[in-house]
Amino acid sequence: MIKHNRLTINAWSTLFLLAATSASLTACSLQQYTPKPLDPTKSVVAFERNSPTDAQFEQYLLNNGYTVAQLPIKQWNLDALTYCALFFHPSLNVARAQWRAAETAELAAATKTLPTINGHLAHSDDEAKKPFAFGLSIDIPIESNNKRDIRIENARHLSQAAKLGIAQTAWQLRNNIAQTRSELQFNFHQINVLDDERALRQEIVSLFQKRVDVGAASNVELSAANLQLQAIQTMLNTAHDNKRVLQAKLAGNLGLPLEKVMKMQLEERDSVKQTVNIPTANLRTAALLNRLDIRIALERYAAAEAKLKLEIAKQRPDIIISPGYAFDFGDNVWSLGVSSLLQFLNKNKLGIAEATQLREVEAAQFEALQAQVVLDANIAHTEVMQATYALQNKQQLQTKQNENTQRMARKLAAGEADRLEFTYAKLENIAAEKNVILAHFQLMKSLDQLENTLQIPLTGMGIKES
Repeated sequence: MIKHNRLTINAWSTLFLLAATSASLTACSLQQYTPKPLDPTKSVVAFERNSPTDAQFEQYLLNNGYTVAQLPIKQWNLDALTYCALFFHPSLNVARAQWRAAETAELAAATKTLPTINGHLAHSDDEAKKPFAFGLSIDIPIESNNKRDIRIENARHLSQAAKLGIAQTAWQLRNNIAQTRSELQFNFHQINVLDDERALRQEIVSLFQKRVDVGAASNVELSAANLQLQAIQTMLNTAHDNKRVLQAKLAGNLGLPLEKVMKMQLEERDSVKQTVNIPTANLRTAALLNRLDIRIALERYAAAEAKLKLEIAKQRPDIIISPGYAFDFGDNVWSLGVSSLLQFLNKNKLGIAEATQLREVEAAQFEALQAQVVLDANIAHTEVMQATYALQNKQQLQTKQNENTQRMARKLAAGEADRLEFTYAKLENIAAEKNVILAHFQLMKSLDQLENTLQIPLTGMGIKES
């Protein structure tokens, strides 16, 4: 018996030695912490190097359908500007990092619970007993009700929602660029027309000065003309200042330094040739099928359903089987333990109730989002229609005003009108042109809003721009 015990002790001592050796070898392969401090100076230097003529960016454009003949880009349209933001803007890195974290969580959810090893060693001074006692046991967890598969399902939906978040961030960048581009184009036309008006106002001041000099006009009329000239000059200066603000805004949307953006030539965006008249049913379908926030809400609802399934599965607790051996001061003790939570007593009622309410919240949020999207799409479409009609009306008035100015020019040539009357007629032309420019900007703004509401390029719905 003593010999048998000695052999058993030797065998289990060997097992303890193997376990310790295995732990030591495992420790050798453990990952080590590597510090990665942030360097603000380095980040600023890297940002200043961003350039639309960067070789890596041009290769990125080639990978996305551009040809060598199109590079470097001379006229930047919305698609080219969007590619620029996708390549340089840092907010996409945040969305990608969040997606990678969600992917890691998905891998973690698929990890099975590993068995654990428990051991103990004791010594006794009682000479009547063997001096040592030791034991070794293994806990083997067994999950019930496919909990691991449900956790994977939950994590997969959250990962997909994070992936859609990247697309949502990219679309938001595109929308910001489109709005700023429309504002810059309006600012460009505004500066041109204000510059023309300033020249006409200057001409009027000169004409009044000549009349005052010969006693044909009063100083009051000259002062009024000067005040109008100063007002236009102030508006022109404000427009120039606003141009720099808009360029800075565009630089922020692109992720480029301001001085690089100021050198970029934007492509002119012309009027829409045809009236935007999309059936309401098509609007609703386009919005509900393309809105990224709706697709994200669907994934979040699916994750909530998986969470509820997991809580229901927890009504049946997991089981841990624990086989073990102990040498208890000379006695060999074999054991087999089984442990589990007493979930049968409350059947996880609170966890199920919480997950049920979470699913109800996600369902209510999804329905509210759907209703709001349909409402926003109808409002945006109505605003486009109103802006289209307003632009057509302003263009008709401009045409009539041009005809009046041409008649005034003929009267001037025939000696039936003087230079001052003709200059005021041209000012009326300028006023009509300013109204058309503003109406055109309102239309472009409403089109950008409709496109953002549907989250699909309007060209994909048969709307063409000249």
